[in-house]
Amino acid sequence: MPRMLDVSDEVRAEIGDEEADRLLVGDDAPRSYDCTSCRTPGDPENDRTSTVLFVGEETAVLAFAHATCIPSQVVSVSEEQLQGAVRSITGDSPASASEAGAPAPQNVPGGQAVLGITSGLVLIGGELHPALVVEPTAPIARPGSDGPGDDFLPLLIEQGFIPVTDTSELPTLLGGWSVLLAAGQLHAVLQPGTDGGGQVAWWQAHQALSVTDGWRTAVQKTQRVLIYAAPVGSIGQQPREDLLRDALDKAAAAGKLVAAAMPLAGTPGA
Repeated sequence: MPRMLDVSDEVRAEIGDEEADRLLVGDDAPRSYDCTSCRTPGDPENDRTSTVLFVGEETAVLAFAHATCIPSQVVSVSEEQLQGAVRSITGDSPASASEAGAPAPQNVPGGQAVLGITSGLVLIGGELHPALVVEPTAPIARPGSDGPGDDFLPLLIEQGFIPVTDTSELPTLLGGWSVLLAAGQLHAVLQPGTDGGGQVAWWQAHQALSVTDGWRTAVQKTQRVLIYAAPVGSIGQQPREDLLRDALDKAAAAGKLVAAAMPLAGTPGA
């Protein structure tokens, strides 16, 4: 039975025609796999399957995913991030679910900052949407500025985020940005590189962060993640999703919330 395997042109260019052809005829393709996105089982003889090549500075790892989750693609990541993905895939170093809301030092527009990331589900139009809420633990100053002002939201608006006045409306898709979910865990939020280069990490987990089964199910259905961002002190660490939604509503009413929708990594744009 022929394999229902998709090897994109960019993956073929990286692994070579010979290896790509071996995959397509089934010589090197797995008989079964756990989808690198949703972590549910897949069978390349019965399920349309994407080849996903994670490329670091020194290492490359070929993974497999349901074609309905993500298309065949090459995802550039840091070597540290790639090794974390390998550990997640092999199960050697699972991340604790409690880490999903833990602050971690990250590069953001405006320089170094400490960002808190919280995952949750947001109900919009009767449908649950996977969301990430980003809040720094200190004000973010514009590069080169001397004052203590907080330019976190203006900097994000300049990047294409849209101010939120009503959380019942879906944020618009932000081209060039995406969310990297590998081995069913959250690894990074990616932004466009400079001078037309590949995507780079805007936020990156030091260790892959677990998300709930419900969150993975929702992202598998919508293929997009909603990113909400607010200045320090606007949201806080909320223990329940209803309290998180209330905090988002209050931040929006106060003019302190921006948002964007992002596809899964490697599929920026509409």
